[in-house]
Amino acid sequence: MKIIKSASLDTIDAISIDVESTFTKGLPTFTIVGMISTSISESKDRVKSALLTNGFKFPPLKITVNLSPSEINKKGTHFDLAIALQIAFYDQKNIDFNDIYFFGELSLDGNIKDTSSIFPIILSLTKKNLINKVLVCEESAKKLSNIPNLEIYCVKNLDDAINFIKSNKKEEFLFKKNPLEYKVLKINEIEYYFDTNYIDDFQDVIGQDMAKNAAVISSAGCHNIIFEGSPGCGKSMISKRLKYIMPPMNLEEILEKAKLQSLDYKEVDFLPIRAFRSPHHSSTKSSIFGGGSSNAKMGEIALSNNGILFFDELPHFSKSILEALREPLEDNKILISRVNTKIMYETKFIFIAAMNPCPCGNLLSSVKECRCNEMEIQRYKGRLSEPFLDRIDLYVVMNDAFSDNKNFVSSKELHEKVISAFIKQKKRGQSELNGKLRDEDIKKYCILDDESENILEKAKINYQLSFRSINKVLKVARTIADLNNNEIITKNDLLQSLSFRKR
Repeated sequence: MKIIKSASLDTIDAISIDVESTFTKGLPTFTIVGMISTSISESKDRVKSALLTNGFKFPPLKITVNLSPSEINKKGTHFDLAIALQIAFYDQKNIDFNDIYFFGELSLDGNIKDTSSIFPIILSLTKKNLINKVLVCEESAKKLSNIPNLEIYCVKNLDDAINFIKSNKKEEFLFKKNPLEYKVLKINEIEYYFDTNYIDDFQDVIGQDMAKNAAVISSAGCHNIIFEGSPGCGKSMISKRLKYIMPPMNLEEILEKAKLQSLDYKEVDFLPIRAFRSPHHSSTKSSIFGGGSSNAKMGEIALSNNGILFFDELPHFSKSILEALREPLEDNKILISRVNTKIMYETKFIFIAAMNPCPCGNLLSSVKECRCNEMEIQRYKGRLSEPFLDRIDLYVVMNDAFSDNKNFVSSKELHEKVISAFIKQKKRGQSELNGKLRDEDIKKYCILDDESENILEKAKINYQLSFRSINKVLKVARTIADLNNNEIITKNDLLQSLSFRKR
């Protein structure tokens, strides 16, 4: 029995699938078995049409195709090619498929198409060292070309795929890989990529020097941040420009971002610009955290991994969503449990939020009068609990921006500062940026001078800092020290870090 290799997605990980077949005498039928979805069941008509339009006779036999292991649910139209090849070579015993994996959806005329699941499947198989050769169409090959240690063979249609299997010169079908063409930093033998095209530039933001400084600190150290200010003062403008000054990305992070894009049915790009997710405040809890009645599906926090999750109008999000955010913000991961599935997602994102100071928004305005009473303001701000705010590294109160403020700074200048701080963190041997350091790493990297030690002891008492708050202060101070080119945390670094705590 000939076996052709393919694979299927199980939530976000791939499982290798063997496509096998039997051809027996009896009433001509064509059956696919093995816990298949509707998309695979429908492939019978696509495969039959593709074979017939390319001059192949469909065998007048009882055909059974099995996708093994049978206890795993399988879905996706990318099995079409493997099933068609089983039938095309049904009467040839000496065919060797050489442990090559086959992926592709067939059109009715035999052309091979890309699907949204092919890239995440092959990336997952590569990470597990289960695959080193794959046959796909040209559109798929372009996406896969950035995956290291993978031989990619490229064909256009079913006829080409059959010729490839028969050929003794398979190298003729090899797809030529093109390296990523972005600016590169090499630190400790690892390459990090970054882009210098700033579509949204910080030059557009008038004034707000403190908020811009906080944005640089947040970006350089991967710190969570809340902007509070009157409507129109620049909270959302700063937040949306922050992704362009984020630290460089290594190849693994770029591929992971592309994988999440593909799973979200978005156009895959390999830009070294981190993901930016901005759900509306009316979004449901399952859309934010992941849901599904039987199978776990990704939510916004999983799709923003290694990027930014932005909540505009923060207090208008439901209380249950804000409180549920506490765990992924603290642990950098979330476990979604459903009847048939349990899956762990990484949530190493920067959480950015923007909010008004009161329901009408004019409490901090220098020109408009606030229409809210004390109880309305307390109820509005009371939606944010202390445990939630304790997970925020930087809390920035923004005043009105005046048109005569000519203090402009470009994204290019800010990005250079972030990259400089990033290099310092990586050269210290940190696997994570300052904002995501574990408790044991804080003692190793967040070293204070004697004067700073005394100030921190006083701050613990005066500000009633919790253990988590102290760690947050130290992490932010470490990033500020990196931006100020200080080897250890100084008095000014610590004082600036304390100034960003919510009072």
